[in-house]
Amino acid sequence: MQSVKLKGISKKYNIYDRPTDRLKELLWRNRRCYHREFWALRDINLEFEAGTTTAIVGPNGSGKSTLLQIIARVLQPTTGTVGIRGRVTAILELGAGFQPDYSGRENVLLNGMILGIPQNEMIARMDAIAEFAEIGDFFDQPVKTYSSGMVVRLAFASAINVDPEILLVDEALAVGDAFFQRKCIWRILDMQQQGRTIIFVSHDMKAVSRYCNQAVLLNGGAIVDKGETSSIIQQFEALMEQTGAVAPKVFTQPITVF
Repeated sequence: MQSVKLKGISKKYNIYDRPTDRLKELLWRNRRCYHREFWALRDINLEFEAGTTTAIVGPNGSGKSTLLQIIARVLQPTTGTVGIRGRVTAILELGAGFQPDYSGRENVLLNGMILGIPQNEMIARMDAIAEFAEIGDFFDQPVKTYSSGMVVRLAFASAINVDPEILLVDEALAVGDAFFQRKCIWRILDMQQQGRTIIFVSHDMKAVSRYCNQAVLLNGGAIVDKGETSSIIQQFEALMEQTGAVAPKVFTQPITVF
């Protein structure tokens, strides 16, 4: 059974060379074009089965984060449809979705509201979220006073303590101390054992090799290949060598952190 089904997903951005070009286009009511098109994604068709852990890999600018944001419903695709079965929570780019003037506690309640979780249920989960985040009195301070590591702690704690059936992670675990990274990994392993669906974007091939059932390789906004993890990693490394970039090394021994 699919947890996530993407059909014909494309995402276009209009690129303007100067801010005034956007205004000119508005004044001409689109009868004249002052922009060029950039397609971040082109015709993406993917299915993520329930209980799988999938990595989205590819060079910078290949569309990985855009794809994750579309699955999370943060972005709307230009074309295509997204089918979701189950409660989705996402840890996207650092601090995404947090209101900086709200406290950590208030942001947790806001996050629950966005997910459609009743306030009384979020209040009942609040102690577990605060305990996992381990940010002490800052939990009741404005998020704008947080360090980057504290933001990640709050984001991860609020995402995984609402019983998500689908968890989306975008490189967030690369920030923070080693102990917290191990703590996150233990929770992700627990979610895998519970049969939850996990999709994460990563440049860390150690994590991809160790924890993923499958992987998808993107380049230039399109799918290069999808399938067995080790094969996708090999293709990713070959692609990075072709472009002159350094591909992360793959470690075959078990690891404890991303």
